[in-house]
Amino acid sequence: MTEKTNQVPNLYALLIGIDCYMPNILPDGSYYKSLGGCVRDINHIEAFLKNTQKVPQTKILKLTASVNPDKPGQQQPVEPSEKLPTRKNIVDSFRKLGEIAPETAQIYIQYSGHGGRAKTVFPDIKGIGEIDEGLVPTDIGTSEGQYLRDLELAQLLKELVDKKLTVTLVLDCCHSGGATRGDAEIRGMNVEDDKPLLSTFEPVAPLEVLAATWQSLGGGTRGLKASGVPESRDYVLLAACRQNEYAYEYAFNRETRERNGALTYWLLDTLRQQNPGQTYKDLYDRIHAQIHSQFPSQTPMLLGEGDRLIFGTERVKTVFAVPVMKVEQTEIGEMRALLEVGQANGVTKGAEFAIYPRSTTDLTKKDNRVAIARIIQRGGTDSLCKLEAIAGKELKVEPGDLAVQIAVAASLVRKVSLLTQEGEQNKKALAALKAAIPGNGWVELDETRTAGDNGEGVDYFVEINNNYEFEIRDSGGAIFQNIKPTLKIDDPTAPEKIVKRLVHLAKYRAAKTIDNVDTDSPLSGKLAVEWMGTSDTYDRGDPIPALSQLQKFSDRTQPTVKIGDYIFLSIRNNSTETLNVAVLNFESDWSIQQIHPQKPTELFITLEPGKEEKIPLQPALEGEGNEVENTVKVFATKDRANFRWLELPSLDEEIVQKGFGRRSLNPLETLLAAIDGEQPITRKLTVAASPSREWTTKQVTLTITK
Repeated sequence: MTEKTNQVPNLYALLIGIDCYMPNILPDGSYYKSLGGCVRDINHIEAFLKNTQKVPQTKILKLTASVNPDKPGQQQPVEPSEKLPTRKNIVDSFRKLGEIAPETAQIYIQYSGHGGRAKTVFPDIKGIGEIDEGLVPTDIGTSEGQYLRDLELAQLLKELVDKKLTVTLVLDCCHSGGATRGDAEIRGMNVEDDKPLLSTFEPVAPLEVLAATWQSLGGGTRGLKASGVPESRDYVLLAACRQNEYAYEYAFNRETRERNGALTYWLLDTLRQQNPGQTYKDLYDRIHAQIHSQFPSQTPMLLGEGDRLIFGTERVKTVFAVPVMKVEQTEIGEMRALLEVGQANGVTKGAEFAIYPRSTTDLTKKDNRVAIARIIQRGGTDSLCKLEAIAGKELKVEPGDLAVQIAVAASLVRKVSLLTQEGEQNKKALAALKAAIPGNGWVELDETRTAGDNGEGVDYFVEINNNYEFEIRDSGGAIFQNIKPTLKIDDPTAPEKIVKRLVHLAKYRAAKTIDNVDTDSPLSGKLAVEWMGTSDTYDRGDPIPALSQLQKFSDRTQPTVKIGDYIFLSIRNNSTETLNVAVLNFESDWSIQQIHPQKPTELFITLEPGKEEKIPLQPALEGEGNEVENTVKVFATKDRANFRWLELPSLDEEIVQKGFGRRSLNPLETLLAAIDGEQPITRKLTVAASPSREWTTKQVTLTITK
């Protein structure tokens, strides 16, 4: 970042780094071993805040546990006790931060260290046998030592938000650790700690307060959306990985061999290159691309207000685009890129994307494009593309750059036929419509059909009715419903509007028909989705009712819900893989909305093997008619995927530029071998060997009545 960076005088920070863990033992005999890069992470973040953001030392609270360089085997930190990240000191520092920071101040909190999993000490809130995830203080092995558990972290964050503070939280830790892998160290353990609590243990707030906070965050038995992180609503949260993944620390500097957390290293690298107007979503896209290219088993997570400006309070409209994950030049000099979009998103071989620099805030201007990417090999959630230069511009594409789809494969283009009619006025109107069709990328004119044909090969017919209005019919000749207002042929804007409607219908159809028909996929049949029942007494925020408390459907094959009532959707992961799940609603007004998770910056929830997600939904019925049918589609992937690219507004609303997915009509293609995890830095660009093995989808319908 340059010296012209805007100063943030109203920024306060709490920085926690733990390298040295005091002697400790877990139930299986393992222990939280000391780390090598956490304190360095915190020192580097502190230097950035002081030197670049001009934050005075008086506004920075810092707790560290450093290994004694003269006695590295000694499990005793060198810092004085009041500066150590013990459980008590961490909690006290959270609350001190709330005391010294004035209303509307910016709060930056970072924790670098081990994450842990333990048998819940809140069974009345979470349920018997559930798990707490949390931060592991340096004194975890002492009689006073205890985890700072997820419910408690949620409460401490809520206290800050309630004081009208703008909070950013970074967690560079994980809860699924294990053995060291090569030069990379893992921050976390894969053990569930079940040692009993001492009678002197005091949570950060009374149980009824913790329960209310957890419920307000949507917490259930699943609890966490990312590694050790309560689901956010009012703050930005950047976590190192999903709850079942690894958070690596690595010697990025080959000369000094000094370790840093992968998240912190790329966070600082990106912040130093920050451009005005960038959001936390922009920051995340580059961090994710850089980390995932080196450590495929680490997927950073962004939750909360990702549309907020970095170190700011303003929110900007989120535009979803496909991130560039990796760029490489082949032996013959051809430039290729790996985009994070694949079969699960409905794209096909031959689809084209415009590439924009990651700093671009307007993805609608062609002048901002730096390259064109065309898919040559498609994976489940990522695809290999050939890069082509734009005339007059240098071909320069980097990981973290943004890609917006500009053309679909030829097999996805829908055919439209204009039915010839008598009358000079009608002919003139159809000629104007014919002239408006070329160049939209989604529908093209088929002039070989006539009104007497059976419609085979044509997706849409357009004709003029007796009231001199345009009508759009399907391939069987039926008029599409809920297409209003009608457009008169004497309206000079009608041809353009009709083409937009045809494109909208084509996109809606493409998204709705995405399916994985590979019965040999290990995920085939492993995603269970069903409507549980309805309730006329449930209210938002109440615990999810038991199945026995719900009203049963009179016909389970045709579930019906009245407006005002709630209906409950059950999603169960019956596979042996941890899945990322998103739920989309296909509405009768031709809109597509992601309804779970709902926040624009939250792409999916993580569902572990054998776990169930129960979602309360309250349908609405707008406009004319007494009932309407809606389709709900659930997508599940093994890797990160963004299904918000499929979202559409209602018909005639302006479609925001984003990387939309499209339906696939072709069989699975032969793809390159899977990623070689042993050579994360020098490996070749690859996509998954069998894309259909990485994702699955299932849809259910319901009827909404008055």
